[in-house]
Amino acid sequence: MIVDISKNILIVGLGLLGGSYARVLKRFGFHISAITKEQSSIDYALQESIIDEGSTELDKKMIGKADLVIFALYPHIFVEWIAKNQHLLKSGAILTDVTGVKGSIVYTIQKMLREDVEFIAAHPMAGREVSGVENSTDKMFSGANYIVTPTEKNTPEAINTCLELGRLLGFSNVTTLSPEEHDEMIGFLSQLTHCIAITLMTCNDKEHMEKFTGDSFRDLTRIARINDLMWSELFVANKEVLLTQMDLFMNKFKELQTMLETEDIDGMRKMMRHSTQRRALFDKK
Repeated sequence: MIVDISKNILIVGLGLLGGSYARVLKRFGFHISAITKEQSSIDYALQESIIDEGSTELDKKMIGKADLVIFALYPHIFVEWIAKNQHLLKSGAILTDVTGVKGSIVYTIQKMLREDVEFIAAHPMAGREVSGVENSTDKMFSGANYIVTPTEKNTPEAINTCLELGRLLGFSNVTTLSPEEHDEMIGFLSQLTHCIAITLMTCNDKEHMEKFTGDSFRDLTRIARINDLMWSELFVANKEVLLTQMDLFMNKFKELQTMLETEDIDGMRKMMRHSTQRRALFDKK
C-alpha cells in the first residue's frame, strides 16, 4: 500500500520524528498532512515544504481522507487520541506509531479499535538530543534499525505496509519482533543505557568538571540530555523488564568492583576482552 503515492499520509505529532518522517515521505511524492499542537510547527513545516497541509485542530476532513496515519505521540496521549477520535478515521485506514514501548500500548489500542481500521506498531530506533520539527532531518534514519511488532490481529497487508514504510524511510535494518520481545530488547539496549547515563551524570556533582573531561565521558553521557516527561513514562510502562535489566547491570558492575578490590587482574582483563569482542558486533557497517 505505501508505495502507491496517490495515498494520503497523516502525521499526528509533528516533532523531531514526525517531521523527519514527513521530510522523507514528501520526497517520494506522497501527500503529507499533519496535526500537532503548536501552530509554529505547522507554519515552519509549510514554509519548508515538509508537509502539504496542517492544523492544530482535529480537522475531520484531513483525518477522514488519510490512508496511513503515523502517530508520533507520547504513549498515554496516543491511547487517549484513539479512544476519543477513532470515529473520524477512514474505513480501511492503517495506523502505525513511533512509540518506544509496545506491550502496554499495542494490545490496548488493538482491543479498543474499530474492526475496519488496523493498527500495526513500529519503533524507529533513531533520535537526537534535540526536539521539534525544526531539528528534523531526512538523514536521521540512515544506518538505524526499524522494528515492526505485529500481533495475531494484524493482516499481511498491514505488516508489509509497515515494513515497506521502514525501507522507504531509509532504515538500514528493518525487522519484526513480538511486542514482548521488543520490550525486552529495548529495556536493555535503550532504557537501561539511558538509566546508566542519567546515573553517571548525577552521581558526582563536583563543580567545573566539564573543563577537564575527555571524549569518553561525553560519549557515555550523550543521552543524559533527556526528555524527562517522555522517558519517565517509558520507564514506568516497561517497569518489570527494566528492573530486571538494572539488576543484571548492577550484578555485573559488582563483579567488576570485587575484581578491583581483590586486584584480580586476570579476571578484569578477561571481562575487558569479552567487552571488546561484544562491542565489535555493534559497530555500524
